[in-house]
Amino acid sequence: MASLADMITGPKPVLVDFSADWCGPCQMLKPELKKLARMMSDRLTIVTVDVDNPKNQTFAQSQGVRSVPTLVLFYRGKPVWRLSGYRSAEELTRQIEPLLEPIDTESQW
Repeated sequence: MASLADMITGPKPVLVDFSADWCGPCQMLKPELKKLARMMSDRLTIVTVDVDNPKNQTFAQSQGVRSVPTLVLFYRGKPVWRLSGYRSAEELTRQIEPLLEPIDTESQW
């Protein structure tokens, strides 16, 4: 399996869910992210990062994560969108879809 660093620098957009087990909104977001993954699996990879795991804390800090849940969309290693708090899969789709359209067009060439 590819490392997180390899995934976020690759050609497929990656939505990173910065989360914690003790976080209620994070737990509510999990099924919504599963729905989003089913709807967009061919266009987007979704990865959850536990901010309480010492291995992940430096990465979370480097991305300015101050609260959970925080979602950050990476494309070719760069954060292109971020959101903190709970949203439904439908709302996430409405926000992310316009960002993926130019990427989809680019990857067709």
